[in-house]
Amino acid sequence: MRIVIAEDDPLLREGISAVLLAEGHDVVAAVGDGELLLAAVEQHEPDVAVVDVRMPPTHTDEGVRAAVEARRRRPGLPVLVLSAYVEQAFATELLTHGSAGLGYLLKERVGRVEMFVQALEHVARGGTAIDPEVVGQLVARPDARLSRLTAREREVLALMAEGRGNTSIAQALVVTEGAVHKHIRSIFAKLDLPPSDDADRRVTAVLHYLDQGSR
Repeated sequence: MRIVIAEDDPLLREGISAVLLAEGHDVVAAVGDGELLLAAVEQHEPDVAVVDVRMPPTHTDEGVRAAVEARRRRPGLPVLVLSAYVEQAFATELLTHGSAGLGYLLKERVGRVEMFVQALEHVARGGTAIDPEVVGQLVARPDARLSRLTAREREVLALMAEGRGNTSIAQALVVTEGAVHKHIRSIFAKLDLPPSDDADRRVTAVLHYLDQGSR
Protein backbone atom coordinates (compact mmCIF):
# COMPACT_ATOMS: atom_id res chain seq x y z
CA MET A 1 0.00 0.00 0.00
CA ARG A 2 1.41 3.39 -1.05
CA ILE A 3 0.92 6.05 1.63
CA VAL A 4 1.40 9.81 1.90
CA ILE A 5 1.68 11.30 5.41
CA ALA A 6 1.03 14.97 6.27
CA GLU A 7 2.00 15.80 9.86
CA ASP A 8 3.84 18.93 11.03
CA ASP A 9 5.39 17.31 14.14
CA PRO A 10 8.64 15.74 12.83
CA LEU A 11 8.81 13.12 15.59
CA LEU A 12 5.24 11.94 15.08
CA ARG A 13 5.68 12.04 11.31
CA GLU A 14 8.73 9.81 11.54
CA GLY A 15 7.01 7.58 14.07
CA ILE A 16 4.00 7.00 11.81
CA SER A 17 6.33 6.32 8.89
CA ALA A 18 8.31 3.80 10.93
CA VAL A 19 5.14 1.99 12.05
CA LEU A 20 3.81 1.70 8.51
CA LEU A 21 7.14 0.65 7.04
CA ALA A 22 7.43 -2.06 9.70
CA GLU A 23 3.99 -3.30 8.65
CA GLY A 24 5.22 -3.69 5.08
CA HIS A 25 3.65 -0.58 3.57
CA ASP A 26 5.37 1.95 1.29
CA VAL A 27 5.51 5.53 2.59
CA VAL A 28 6.03 7.45 -0.66
CA ALA A 29 6.05 10.91 0.97
CA ALA A 30 6.02 12.41 4.48
CA VAL A 31 5.38 16.17 4.53
CA GLY A 32 4.64 18.93 7.03
CA ASP A 33 1.82 21.06 5.61
CA GLY A 34 -1.27 21.05 3.43
CA GLU A 35 0.29 22.47 0.28
CA LEU A 36 3.01 19.83 0.31
CA LEU A 37 0.32 17.19 0.87
CA LEU A 38 -1.53 18.25 -2.28
CA ALA A 39 1.72 18.24 -4.26
CA ALA A 40 2.62 14.77 -2.94
CA VAL A 41 -0.81 13.40 -3.85
CA GLU A 42 -0.48 14.77 -7.36
CA GLN A 43 3.04 13.39 -7.78
CA HIS A 44 2.74 9.97 -6.15
CA GLU A 45 -0.95 9.05 -6.57
CA PRO A 46 -1.01 7.17 -3.24
CA ASP A 47 -3.48 4.50 -2.18
CA VAL A 48 -4.25 6.43 1.01
CA ALA A 49 -3.24 9.63 2.83
CA VAL A 50 -2.74 10.12 6.58
CA VAL A 51 -3.39 13.76 7.47
CA ASP A 52 -3.11 15.82 10.66
CA VAL A 53 -6.09 18.12 11.33
CA ARG A 54 -4.03 21.12 12.45
CA MET A 55 -1.02 22.17 10.37
CA PRO A 56 0.86 25.37 9.43
CA PRO A 57 0.48 28.22 8.97
CA THR A 58 -2.41 28.82 11.42
CA HIS A 59 -2.67 25.37 13.00
CA THR A 60 -6.47 25.43 12.82
CA ASP A 61 -8.15 23.40 10.09
CA GLU A 62 -5.51 23.30 7.34
CA GLY A 63 -5.36 19.51 7.39
CA VAL A 64 -9.10 19.06 6.96
CA ARG A 65 -9.21 21.62 4.16
CA ALA A 66 -6.25 19.96 2.44
CA ALA A 67 -7.90 16.55 2.77
CA VAL A 68 -11.15 17.83 1.26
CA GLU A 69 -9.22 19.48 -1.58
CA ALA A 70 -7.15 16.35 -2.21
CA ARG A 71 -10.35 14.33 -2.57
CA ARG A 72 -11.77 16.99 -4.89
CA ARG A 73 -8.72 16.76 -7.12
CA ARG A 74 -8.57 12.99 -6.89
CA PRO A 75 -12.11 11.71 -6.26
CA GLY A 76 -12.26 8.69 -4.00
CA LEU A 77 -8.81 9.18 -2.49
CA PRO A 78 -8.91 7.36 0.88
CA VAL A 79 -7.94 9.69 3.75
CA LEU A 80 -7.36 8.97 7.43
CA VAL A 81 -7.36 12.18 9.47
CA LEU A 82 -5.58 12.35 12.84
CA SER A 83 -6.47 14.77 15.62
CA ALA A 84 -4.96 15.42 19.05
CA TYR A 85 -8.43 15.56 20.61
CA VAL A 86 -12.09 15.24 19.63
CA GLU A 87 -13.12 17.97 17.19
CA GLN A 88 -16.62 17.01 16.14
CA ALA A 89 -17.15 19.88 13.70
CA PHE A 90 -14.04 18.89 11.73
CA ALA A 91 -15.16 15.27 11.57
CA THR A 92 -18.53 16.37 10.25
CA GLU A 93 -16.95 18.73 7.70
CA LEU A 94 -14.73 15.96 6.39
CA LEU A 95 -17.57 13.46 6.06
CA THR A 96 -20.25 15.79 4.70
CA HIS A 97 -19.61 14.99 1.04
CA GLY A 98 -19.39 11.23 1.43
CA SER A 99 -17.96 8.81 3.95
CA ALA A 100 -16.47 6.06 1.75
CA GLY A 101 -12.72 5.81 2.23
CA LEU A 102 -12.59 8.23 5.15
CA GLY A 103 -11.40 7.89 8.72
CA TYR A 104 -11.06 10.15 11.77
CA LEU A 105 -8.86 8.94 14.64
CA LEU A 106 -7.27 10.46 17.70
CA LYS A 107 -3.48 10.57 17.53
CA GLU A 108 -3.18 8.44 20.63
CA ARG A 109 -4.42 5.50 18.53
CA VAL A 110 -1.15 5.54 16.55
CA GLY A 111 0.54 3.99 19.57
CA ARG A 112 -1.92 1.12 19.40
CA VAL A 113 -0.31 -0.18 16.26
CA GLU A 114 -2.73 -2.96 15.42
CA MET A 115 -5.79 -0.73 15.78
CA PHE A 116 -4.19 2.09 13.80
CA VAL A 117 -3.05 -0.13 10.94
CA GLN A 118 -6.39 -1.94 10.78
CA ALA A 119 -8.23 1.39 10.59
CA LEU A 120 -5.91 2.65 7.85
CA GLU A 121 -6.25 -0.52 5.80
CA HIS A 122 -10.03 -0.44 6.23
CA VAL A 123 -10.16 3.16 4.98
CA ALA A 124 -7.86 2.30 2.06
CA ARG A 125 -10.36 -0.38 1.01
CA GLY A 126 -13.13 2.22 0.91
CA GLY A 127 -14.46 1.78 4.44
CA THR A 128 -15.19 4.33 7.16
CA ALA A 129 -13.42 4.47 10.53
CA ILE A 130 -14.46 6.98 13.19
CA ASP A 131 -12.67 7.06 16.53
CA PRO A 132 -14.76 5.46 19.28
CA GLU A 133 -13.97 8.43 21.55
CA VAL A 134 -15.70 10.75 19.06
CA VAL A 135 -18.76 8.53 18.98
CA GLY A 136 -18.60 8.06 22.75
CA GLN A 137 -18.87 11.79 23.33
CA LEU A 138 -21.64 12.15 20.80
CA VAL A 139 -23.78 9.33 22.11
CA ALA A 140 -23.49 10.84 25.59
CA ARG A 141 -25.29 13.97 24.37
CA PRO A 142 -28.94 14.42 25.31
CA ASP A 143 -30.94 13.94 22.10
CA ALA A 144 -34.46 12.80 21.37
CA ARG A 145 -33.38 9.98 19.08
CA LEU A 146 -30.47 9.01 21.31
CA SER A 147 -32.78 8.55 24.27
CA ARG A 148 -34.41 5.69 22.38
CA LEU A 149 -31.22 3.63 22.37
CA THR A 150 -30.35 1.16 25.11
CA ALA A 151 -26.87 1.11 26.64
CA ARG A 152 -26.02 -1.99 24.62
CA GLU A 153 -27.22 -0.34 21.40
CA ARG A 154 -24.94 2.61 22.11
CA GLU A 155 -22.02 0.22 22.51
CA VAL A 156 -22.89 -1.41 19.19
CA LEU A 157 -23.12 2.01 17.51
CA ALA A 158 -19.68 2.98 18.82
CA LEU A 159 -18.17 -0.23 17.44
CA MET A 160 -19.94 0.30 14.11
CA ALA A 161 -18.24 3.68 13.93
CA GLU A 162 -14.85 2.00 14.14
CA GLY A 163 -15.72 0.27 10.89
CA ARG A 164 -16.23 -3.12 12.53
CA GLY A 165 -18.40 -5.78 10.95
CA ASN A 166 -20.93 -7.86 12.85
CA THR A 167 -18.45 -10.64 13.62
CA SER A 168 -15.95 -8.24 15.17
CA ILE A 169 -18.68 -6.48 17.16
CA ALA A 170 -19.93 -9.82 18.47
CA GLN A 171 -16.42 -10.77 19.57
CA ALA A 172 -15.86 -7.42 21.30
CA LEU A 173 -19.14 -7.63 23.22
CA VAL A 174 -18.98 -11.41 23.75
CA VAL A 175 -22.40 -12.00 22.19
CA THR A 176 -23.64 -13.89 19.14
CA GLU A 177 -23.72 -12.39 15.66
CA GLY A 178 -27.48 -12.90 15.71
CA ALA A 179 -27.72 -10.66 18.78
CA VAL A 180 -25.61 -8.00 17.05
CA HIS A 181 -27.85 -8.15 14.00
CA LYS A 182 -30.93 -7.60 16.18
CA HIS A 183 -29.28 -4.65 17.96
CA ILE A 184 -28.37 -3.01 14.65
CA ARG A 185 -31.88 -3.46 13.27
CA SER A 186 -33.22 -1.84 16.44
CA ILE A 187 -30.75 1.07 16.11
CA PHE A 188 -31.87 1.70 12.54
CA ALA A 189 -35.51 1.62 13.55
CA LYS A 190 -35.02 4.01 16.49
CA LEU A 191 -33.03 6.44 14.34
CA ASP A 192 -35.74 6.38 11.66
CA LEU A 193 -33.39 4.91 9.05
CA PRO A 194 -35.46 2.78 6.63
CA PRO A 195 -33.77 0.47 4.10
CA SER A 196 -32.27 2.44 1.20
CA ASP A 197 -30.31 1.63 -1.93
CA ASP A 198 -28.67 5.06 -1.82
CA ALA A 199 -27.00 5.05 1.61
CA ASP A 200 -25.14 2.78 3.94
CA ARG A 201 -27.32 2.87 7.05
CA ARG A 202 -24.40 1.91 9.29
CA VAL A 203 -22.55 5.05 8.22
CA THR A 204 -25.70 7.17 8.26
CA ALA A 205 -26.37 6.14 11.87
CA VAL A 206 -22.94 7.40 12.92
CA LEU A 207 -23.14 10.55 10.79
CA HIS A 208 -26.45 11.42 12.43
CA TYR A 209 -24.64 11.86 15.72
CA LEU A 210 -21.72 13.65 14.13
CA ASP A 211 -24.21 16.10 12.69
CA GLN A 212 -25.87 16.54 16.08
CA GLY A 213 -22.45 17.15 17.65
CA SER A 214 -21.64 20.01 15.27
CA ARG A 215 -24.77 22.03 16.09
